[in-house]
Amino acid sequence: MVAVRLMSAADLAALPDDERGELLDGVMLPMTPVKEEHWRITGKLMGALSAYLHANDLGVAGPERGYLLRANPDTVLAPDVSYVSHARNVRDRDLPGFAALAPDLAIEGRSPGNSNADVRQRVDLYLEAGCPMVWVVDPAARAIVVHEPGQDAATHYPGDVIEGGSVLPGFSLPVEDVFA
Repeated sequence: MVAVRLMSAADLAALPDDERGELLDGVMLPMTPVKEEHWRITGKLMGALSAYLHANDLGVAGPERGYLLRANPDTVLAPDVSYVSHARNVRDRDLPGFAALAPDLAIEGRSPGNSNADVRQRVDLYLEAGCPMVWVVDPAARAIVVHEPGQDAATHYPGDVIEGGSVLPGFSLPVEDVFA
């Protein structure tokens, strides 16, 4: 049996950028580079979200920001895209490089190697940490699954429109635009 060295969020932040990953209960999970389809989809989502946020002055969206979701042992996840409102984006709550809060919206792209259990675990971690909305984008199914605390997941396909609800009031995005 091989002993696994647990890391803290501070240990992770001290690593060079090219050696970082995510932490799940103190265990390092390497992050691999994404393929073109994932990159394009993420770019479309970030573009639509950023334009909406800028026009409405609600907050900031960006790629792969680290969020410390649990401590001792530490869990740090970096969603493909996330949004944090201006009211909650308080820098003095940050550890070096990681926000000590859950995002208002976490968007995760599902990769072919992700099991249903892996995806569910990530969604649950975000929701348990206080994230009010999580989108899981599944390119193979051409679907976006919206998760909110206390509600059944809602799956949206081309022909449907994703709406921002109370997290992003007035935001809407046709699903086919994401996969076009």
